[in-house]
Amino acid sequence: MLPEPYRLRRHSDFSDTVRRGRRQGRRDLVVHVLERDRTESLVSVGGPRFGLVVSKAVGPAVIRHRVARRLRHICAGLVEALPSETDIVLRALPGAAIADSRELDKQVRSGLTRLGLLDAGASASHGSARA
Repeated sequence: MLPEPYRLRRHSDFSDTVRRGRRQGRRDLVVHVLERDRTESLVSVGGPRFGLVVSKAVGPAVIRHRVARRLRHICAGLVEALPSETDIVLRALPGAAIADSRELDKQVRSGLTRLGLLDAGASASHGSARA
């Protein structure tokens, strides 16, 4: 489970990250990243904040919730590795419905590496996600 301080909650935080941030598309998801100024937020979270967008295009509710659980688990494992003043939105594409956890983890890490937030070595050496 992803602890509360590491979640994006407000609609404006989601839309700012998607509109103003950088993005990297992968086969089954899109990674959006916005690096916040320390002065922008009134309260320092002490870590990156994650948001998930899993639309009906991914599938019925059971599938969407499964994809969201997998993505939350992946995000929880990335909290320590990412800069603290970062907002990240993971937008699942329809292919995420049939991708296993290991593949989703690989795609998230690949997107974050391409955006310069993860070391290439840290991205390649991680394989603890389960299917």
